[in-house]
Amino acid sequence: MSTLVFLEHHDGEIQKGSLGVLAKAASLGDTDAVLVGEGVRGLAADAGRHGAQAVHVADDASLAAPLSQPRVDVLAKLAADYDAVLFANSVLAADVAAGLAARLDAGLNWDLVDITADFVGKRPALQDSVLVDVAWKSTPRLALFRSGSFDPDPGARSAAEVRDVAFELEDFSTAATMVEQAHAEATGPSIEDADVIVAGGRGLGAPENFTLAEELARALGGAVGATRAVVDAGWYPYSAQIGQTGKTVSPKLYVALGISGAIQHKVGMQSSSVIVAINKDANAPIFEFSDLGVVGDVHEIVPKLTELVQQRKSS
Repeated sequence: MSTLVFLEHHDGEIQKGSLGVLAKAASLGDTDAVLVGEGVRGLAADAGRHGAQAVHVADDASLAAPLSQPRVDVLAKLAADYDAVLFANSVLAADVAAGLAARLDAGLNWDLVDITADFVGKRPALQDSVLVDVAWKSTPRLALFRSGSFDPDPGARSAAEVRDVAFELEDFSTAATMVEQAHAEATGPSIEDADVIVAGGRGLGAPENFTLAEELARALGGAVGATRAVVDAGWYPYSAQIGQTGKTVSPKLYVALGISGAIQHKVGMQSSSVIVAINKDANAPIFEFSDLGVVGDVHEIVPKLTELVQQRKSS
């Protein structure tokens, strides 16, 4: 079975989620990748190291803006030669995958967390309590995988063949132009790529108290996340929201500060390897699925924890 993986990139780097999907696909069989944008040719070597046998490159100034329809134009030309096209979930990738499904009248399964060699997808259901099997009725099979489902494998291959893609943009694909692109202010890794996440909830008490989460995350070398309630209150940007209406993450360590553990938040972080919760409410639901729970005031515990981590790092 031949597979094509869409590689999303930002600031000159291929996204970790895309490389993870590429590694998974490469472990199952023949896998190629596609890079679309301006100045992306230099990323082809990295794609090769992570498992791509061949990398299709559409490198042109007309593709510089991260808009979905021009990318659909490129993928539509390539998809007919493959049994499946795989995506790592993001706002852009989801838009591209949906557009490609509509363009090709192809089936799209989304929110997958795994896939088998005979191409049966695994999707969480019933609030992530079970996994169900999903399939496709026709080719190409389109699949969108939940963030953090797979880890990259930088030693999968040594090199890849680079192929230039000849493409034409549809008239409607050039109708939209990007006027401005907002960039989140961040000093560390994104929550989708971070191995450690320190997330804050309403239990922090006020937006200025998010410095507790930021300082602990900095000490641990991680990223800061937030609950929907916090984001809705304007305490923290939406880019950090974790949960059913935010992002799904799977870090090695997830530290929850003042988070009650509502089901909407749980579905976004419960696949974390280790979950540590600090909350003054001993009956908070988050303690039911945490690996370690601390009942106490985050304002007293977190500064001491941050200091201890800093001491251990400096010793």
